[in-house]
Amino acid sequence: MCMMRSKKEGIFAMQSASYHITVNQGSHFTLPITWKDQNQVPINLTGFTARMQARRTHDATTHFIELTTENGGITLGGAAGTITLSLSAAATAAISAETGVWDLELISSGGIVTRLIQGEITISKEVTR
Repeated sequence: MCMMRSKKEGIFAMQSASYHITVNQGSHFTLPITWKDQNQVPINLTGFTARMQARRTHDATTHFIELTTENGGITLGGAAGTITLSLSAAATAAISAETGVWDLELISSGGIVTRLIQGEITISKEVTR
């Protein structure tokens, strides 16, 4: 059993928690998360990689957001258990979707994949450009 905590909202939830996010189009987006065990001890993410995608539907063949540790969209904080998702203002301005679904997976150095969090995503359309 694993716990996650979003510093932004102060929410604790079980593994594969559901969390709705809103991205303001044309603005920088950051979502800080801390992954903790049942005793509230941070999970050591040293050696892990991570990936996150957002799609219009679960079955969509294309994504409108893709963040990874490799492309710099996800930063892992090692022993602190922190995970930060980031999108630049230019990247959010380019999103044409209005709603969708997303999830975040962590991959251990041994190749074990854990879906930590998932949910719906809303893009709040930009007026000032």
